[in-house]
Amino acid sequence: MNIYKKLSFSILPCLLSTFIFAQNSTVMNAPPKDFMESNGKIYVVVAVVLVIIIGLFLYLFNLDRKLSRLEKEEKK
Repeated sequence: MNIYKKLSFSILPCLLSTFIFAQNSTVMNAPPKDFMESNGKIYVVVAVVLVIIIGLFLYLFNLDRKLSRLEKEEKK
């Protein structure tokens, strides 16, 4: 009996989750727009990510140049 209770309590939320996540769209055939895209903030997010990635690459390039210069000085 204990196994059936555990099994029913684990399956019941899985079955109910399909009703929880079901969403109706206001326009029948139009896909819903993303929140960031609808507000125009997706471009800000992309710009910030690009700045961070470019900054990391510049830092690594500078660090590599310094290390190679130190290696050349050590070999002499």
